[in-house]
This record gives sequence, structure tokens and C-alpha cells, in this order.
Amino acid sequence: MAPYLLALSLAARFAVTYLVPNGTNFIDLHVYVDGAAAMAHGGLYDFVYHPATPPLPLQFTYPPFAALMFFPLHLLPFWFVGLGWQLGIVAALYGSADLTLRLLGRPDVRLAMAWTALAVWFEPVRHLFELGQIGALLMFAVLLAVNTRRWWAAGLLVGLAAGLKLTPAVAGLYFAGARRWRAVLCSAVVFCATVALSIVVGGAQARFYFTDLLGNADRVGVVDTPMNQSLRGVLGYLAGHDVHSGPPLVAAIAGTAALTALAWWRIGAADPLGRIVVVMTFGLLISPISWTHHWVWMLPLAMWLVLGRPRRGARIVGWAWVVLAYLGAPWLVTFAAAGGHLTGRPWYADVAGSLYVLAAVATLAYLAWVSPRSDRCRAPSPRPCP
Repeated sequence: MAPYLLALSLAARFAVTYLVPNGTNFIDLHVYVDGAAAMAHGGLYDFVYHPATPPLPLQFTYPPFAALMFFPLHLLPFWFVGLGWQLGIVAALYGSADLTLRLLGRPDVRLAMAWTALAVWFEPVRHLFELGQIGALLMFAVLLAVNTRRWWAAGLLVGLAAGLKLTPAVAGLYFAGARRWRAVLCSAVVFCATVALSIVVGGAQARFYFTDLLGNADRVGVVDTPMNQSLRGVLGYLAGHDVHSGPPLVAAIAGTAALTALAWWRIGAADPLGRIVVVMTFGLLISPISWTHHWVWMLPLAMWLVLGRPRRGARIVGWAWVVLAYLGAPWLVTFAAAGGHLTGRPWYADVAGSLYVLAAVATLAYLAWVSPRSDRCRAPSPRPCP
């Protein structure tokens, strides 16, 4: 049944891409390919892509090492790159589902196929396909790093992923917490190597990124919009303006960090999957920009909650994430009004426009309260709980 479900899901997905008018615009993939090509004449961060829809300029915002990796793609026909990119997303989704099951100690090819078929229509994944984004590949790399026992392989994967896009670097917190110090050191060395290589090849363009552009969230896009499902994005959406690094954001990050640390401890070292999804969820929350397609980590999070070790109510929480992923409330709120900024909106628009962040914080609080450790403490035992 699972292979047929996956085939049907993918057939529908590719029908949307190639048969529905404007079903897929690949605007981010255009930025990757065309922006990287501009590196040859020193214009990487001056490059602006003007798609027909939506009518806004888009710039290359990734580290210069990403441009080096994308550069050969401009030599190929774009239709071929687009097709290969979508197939790569499918492979990365399936690989992530398979690795998730392996980390759970229950490898199952058909179950991985079934979850991949479901995930194809998650709102974050829909945007990966439509925009031509790289998030699924980065998720696969991080999960593969967690799954391998080879410190050099884990460090290489995380370092290269961070070199392509800075956000996977938060996975280093997992390896530090797990005391896999050689993997941490290796990932730092590999990342520094990507920086050095990009400076050698890119020269002033690379130096400009690491001095002037790094940390400039405004260049990436509008911060205070529901499409930015980070603490900063949601606080700005609710306030009606970007809160920058003010006291509300500092307090929110501090509270979230405390919940994450407690959830990490409650989960325990015997559950690496639980710990990595908690760390990556924390990374999504504290990042200045976490577009909805960055939340592709909903897939291993939901799978872990539904299929992992028994917890009171865990399956309910996991399936609730699946419902949220299909609903795509931030996307619905954004396009309910022109420009994505609703004025005089009702309370439920505020909730819907903040739903991923609210659900993530609530999940961290749940994990900090109910976990294998706390469940053991509530179960009859001849030994006292620690």
C-alpha cells in the first residue's frame, strides 16, 4: 500500500508543478543559480532577481560557499536543474524519514514511504517544491550526522551544511550536549575551511558577506510577517513592527532556552532523535528569520512523537503537528490580506499567524513536563526516582 500511496502523492505533486499554471515558480532556485553565476564577475551580492510573480526583488543571501556549490548549475538547462532539484527534495524527504525510523530503532522501508507521501503535502514542504529550496537536503545531512558513529563524518556533514546555510550550525549544540567533542571540533574546522575557500575564490564578495551582511535580517526579507515563524517574527507581527533585539525578544529567547534545556534533560541521552529535534526546533525559534519552509523539521518531530517511546499524550501532540503542517495557517493568514500585514485583525488571526511558534513553545513545555524520565517517576518502582 505504501509504495502506491507514495507514487500517487508524487504524481499529484509533479502534476501541480508541470500542469497547473504558475503551480511552481522556482524563484529561490533562480536566485541560487543566477546569483551564483553573477559571482564570476564580482556581482554575487549585488545580484537581484525580479520574478514576474511575486513582484519583489530577491537577492542572494546565503554564504559565498553556497554560491561556489551552486555555480556549476548555471551551465545546465534550467528545466533540467528544476526537475533534478525536485527529485532531490523527494530523495531527501525519504532519506530523512528513513533515518528518523532508524534512530527510533525501527527501520521500515514501507513506513518511510508512507511518511514521505504524507510529508509531500506539508505546508513547509509544499514551499520547498514551489520555491526550489534546500531545506530538505540540510535536514537530511543533520540527521545523517546524528545517525553516524564516525566523528569525522558527523563533523563533515554539519560543517558543510553550515557552510551552505548558517542555520544548520545550531546542530552543534546537540553534539556538544552529547559530548561528541571530536565531531564538534571537526564541524568547526570544516566550516572555517568553507569560509577560507570562499574568501580565496570570492575575494571581496566573501569578505563583504562576513563583515557587512552577516546578521542583517532586513536584507533577507520583511521580518514582522507571519511567514517568518521565529520568535522575532511573531513578536514583530503581534506588535506591528520589528522588535529587533529589544527586551521582549531577549526575554522570549531566555524562556525558550530554559524550556529547551529542561526538555533536553528530560528526554535523556538514550533518545538522540528526541534531542536533535528539540535542538533544531530551538534553532528555528531563536533565528531572526525562520520562513515557513524552514519548518520542514516538522516531519521528524511528528514521527518521533507518534512513533517514539511511549509518553502520555505524545501521539496526540504528534498528530496535531501533522494537522498544523497540512493547515499551513501562517500562509493562509499572510495571503488573507494584501502584503501579509493585517490591520484591525481579529484575535484568531493573531493566533493563526503565530501558530508554528506557539505550537513549538507548547511542545517544548510539554516535553519538559512529560517525558520518559517523568513517566518513570510516576510509575510504581521499587527504587526511588532521581
